[in-house]
Amino acid sequence: MRAPRVAFVHYWMLKMRGGEKVLEELLKIWPSADIYTHVVDREALSPVFSNVRITETFVGSLPRAKRHYQKYLPFMPRALEELDLSAYDLVISSESGPAKGVIARPDALHVCYCHSPMRYLWDQYPYYRDRFPRPLRPVVSFMFHRLRQWDVASAARVDAFAANSWFVAKRLGRAWGRDATVIHPPVDLSDLGDGPVAGPGERSDYLFVSELVGYKRADLAIEAFRAMPDRRLLIVGDGEERGRLMRDLPPNVTMLGRVSRERLLELFGSVRALVFPGEEDFGIVPVEAMGIGCPVIAFRRGGATETVKADETGVFFDDQEPGALVAAVQRFEGMAERFAADRLQARAQEFSPERFRESFSRFVEDSWQRKLARRPADSVPAADLSMTGAP
Repeated sequence: MRAPRVAFVHYWMLKMRGGEKVLEELLKIWPSADIYTHVVDREALSPVFSNVRITETFVGSLPRAKRHYQKYLPFMPRALEELDLSAYDLVISSESGPAKGVIARPDALHVCYCHSPMRYLWDQYPYYRDRFPRPLRPVVSFMFHRLRQWDVASAARVDAFAANSWFVAKRLGRAWGRDATVIHPPVDLSDLGDGPVAGPGERSDYLFVSELVGYKRADLAIEAFRAMPDRRLLIVGDGEERGRLMRDLPPNVTMLGRVSRERLLELFGSVRALVFPGEEDFGIVPVEAMGIGCPVIAFRRGGATETVKADETGVFFDDQEPGALVAAVQRFEGMAERFAADRLQARAQEFSPERFRESFSRFVEDSWQRKLARRPADSVPAADLSMTGAP
């Protein structure tokens, strides 16, 4: 029996973020797979993708699609359904923007790795709606209502779901009425070195690392440190909120903008702790911080609760308000000796790429066996998906 033909369907490929790093690991399992996406910028991708066949949907041919791709969201369901995937035995959709709505062969296996149900359609819909001019909001409301209907209907096309965290699995179930296997995403720690670059006694600053958008809550971190003028906060990142945040920045908070990977690792190794006040689906940054021996002070919601161990690799606070973060910083400083670098690094290693590949291969194999069990007894599969396996 021949080896399977495999297709990955990813929402868009314009930067090397978490979703693209998942694709890198999937290519190590299925190196001959083809990739389909709405919009791609090959120059922004890692060399891993240089020899991979990547096909855009018709969205990629629309005017200035690489810059304004999100404005073409209403066209994306139709674009996915126009893709011809009839040659593929295994379809793996990577969902955060629209990706899972493709139409696979009835006898093919379609599994979806969900980074998040589309936030702008579901839990963050009011935030995104209110960014439109008021006269356009009724149109946006109608359009997003129809997109939610398609989003739910297209979930029925998927044989099995995997989610990148228990938090996302619960949101997925609420939005689509489907169960999901939890497979935490890969976090590559190979370039982190052996540990902190500064000893505990030399560490004085705190660090915030994120895109500067509303739900990341840089504003909360800034207000908390405004109330602690004897402590300094360094902010790494850029985004739409930067101008507003800069207008009233206290003297003990410094905006560093975007920094190189090397500089970021230096910061992880020299600050007292990473401050993580947002609610993330998973959150790779806390794992990277722990990988270099940096504890985490995090809001007790979302993916951070699955990566940070309370009072072992970090501390939590329960309310997204400055006083709660101030109290968490003070509590952290009273127990800083608990956060040994080797314990932090051991926790981070639990999210290794090798573990991800092993778990995802097993998920596909199990999903294939369940699909086979539902086939008529006399049917013969076109390919043997049990030939997949993590290297």
